[in-house]
Amino acid sequence: MSYYDIDAILTDAEKVPCTFEIEVPELGYLDNNPTHALKAGTQLALPLWLSEMLAIANTAGAGEEAKSFVTLSLPNAISNDVIQALKADPRAVPLRDQSAHFYSLGTHMLDLFEEKELATVLRKTYVTRAADVALHARKVGGTAGGSKGGKSGQEGSNLGIGGGGEEFLRGLDEWERKLFRKAHDGTKAGKDWMETVKR
Repeated sequence: MSYYDIDAILTDAEKVPCTFEIEVPELGYLDNNPTHALKAGTQLALPLWLSEMLAIANTAGAGEEAKSFVTLSLPNAISNDVIQALKADPRAVPLRDQSAHFYSLGTHMLDLFEEKELATVLRKTYVTRAADVALHARKVGGTAGGSKGGKSGQEGSNLGIGGGGEEFLRGLDEWERKLFRKAHDGTKAGKDWMETVKR
């Protein structure tokens, strides 16, 4: 992944629930208590990039037992309720309502947690929804009445904006939107090629 990948940057900015394991002086303002230390056991939502660093770092000194600064929990976007809903019907869950970078966040969490069930559900969800994404991508932008004057419906290349396509796109996360664009562009290029061959 590129250092300048905007999707990776936005994924790292997602908030993750953390529980502080130690008392941290002068950080009470994070818990709306600026004059006090941040107490052990305080639960906060921190950006993924920061919470990951705090979870990996530890307080081990000479002769001391290693202790992490924070303990991470799974974010609300991939909570147990969401996972159960995805198990029931992956197509019924608007992933963008959970997180605009749902799959990216999920795969990042798999790097931090050993969650076999989460990995299975994410894989099944992506495969199931990818079929729908490809189907919708083939439908949009087509012209029902064929081409006029050798053109293959340039006005139809709207990536599903308008009508039912807009509602469908609204529920897709960024990975699915990229897949949609590639499938749509591939279908359109294939139709254009077929038109040139027919001439």
